Amino acid sequence: MRPEPSGPSEAPSSPSASPSGPSSAASSASPGPISAPPQQAADDRAGIPPYVPPRVLTVAGSDSGGGAGIQADLKTMLALGTHGMSVIAAVTAQNSRGVQGYWELPVEAVRAQYRSVVDDIGVQAVKTGMLASAELVTTVAGLLGATPAPVVVDPVGVSKHGDSLLAPDAVDSVRTELLPVATVVTPNLDEVAQLTGVHVEDETGMRQAAEAVLGHGPKWALIKGGHLPGEPVDLLTDGDEEHWLRSPRHDNRHTHGTGCTLASALAAHLALGLEVPAAAKAAKEFTTGAIAAGFPLGDGLGPVDHGWRLR
Repeated sequence: MRPEPSGPSEAPSSPSASPSGPSSAASSASPGPISAPPQQAADDRAGIPPYVPPRVLTVAGSDSGGGAGIQADLKTMLALGTHGMSVIAAVTAQNSRGVQGYWELPVEAVRAQYRSVVDDIGVQAVKTGMLASAELVTTVAGLLGATPAPVVVDPVGVSKHGDSLLAPDAVDSVRTELLPVATVVTPNLDEVAQLTGVHVEDETGMRQAAEAVLGHGPKWALIKGGHLPGEPVDLLTDGDEEHWLRSPRHDNRHTHGTGCTLASALAAHLALGLEVPAAAKAAKEFTTGAIAAGFPLGDGLGPVDHGWRLR
């Protein structure tokens, strides 16, 4: 029979048995293995494979201030329940006041990053942003053309602060090589003018802009009309269907990263299985919420808040 304890006043039988400090057996023991969460453990016992979120790849430039570019893309993808991956095509020195400089990565580095991700992990949607040069545009267009996944092209030409992010000789490569492989292209009105020569002054002009953009080969065009007066309105069309996406205008100047956020949200929703019109509507709703929650950083334009649904 197990002996009864003699009571709390009993002295320990030897000094080594006393839990008097860090030298005690309890405190020096190695921690045990970390157990899986209960649901995962149950799934493992049942032979159910672990959940893997949809995978979305961004091919774009890095924004050192964290408001736009690769950083905005990855935050958006995470917020929407997908796994974001990246191919860095350029590096910018950038803050709330503007872009102080940028440096393209070698074509070989961009190609190697892309193949590394796609050939092993795979992708369910791809988003492109800042590609900077004609050589990078040509390389990325070739890679996208051989990838069986929807492609969202954000034809980044100018930053929110008005800084050029695309070499003049690369514009024709965007028109003739990148747009034809796009599932959806998402130009703002300045980018529409740069790519097509169409200058939009009102909603009627957005139809003309969409027709001109679609003439370069993408399946869908999402013309962003946020710079027009009145409520922000975007036009999504494939030449047959038209979807006007409207939202309230928020009195918030902190909108850095809006275009990257919208294109990444669209790619994420495509990876989640939505069709283009539904994905565009959901992306617009997410981006509008992020704009409303935008916050100040530094002395200039702050970013939209990609984590607004979590606050």
